[in-house]
Amino acid sequence: MAENDLSPPKTSPQTPAAPDPVLAGYRASIDNIDAALIHILAERFRITKAVGAYKATRALPATDAAREERQIERLRKLALDAQLDPDFGEKFLRFIIEEVIRHHHQASGNG
Repeated sequence: MAENDLSPPKTSPQTPAAPDPVLAGYRASIDNIDAALIHILAERFRITKAVGAYKATRALPATDAAREERQIERLRKLALDAQLDPDFGEKFLRFIIEEVIRHHHQASGNG
């Protein structure tokens, strides 16, 4: 580098850029939300596992299509109110419902 060259040093792919504090803050928030989601899902599945066991002891069906559709409609409205794509909200809920039903079938000895 020349004595009077004041341009900043060039970074190479091996030289990490200085951490961006704004990006780091966003990422920390996302990490916290992800952790909360996992804990909430774990709690939800603990409760649905108890529901599955209850249904199994009373020979109740593993599924309740009418309740599932009411839940989906309710959560689509909640998604709209929260400015979340209701189609995404529905896909997410249907995935959870399918997993719960699978657990209920296992609890009843049919899965």
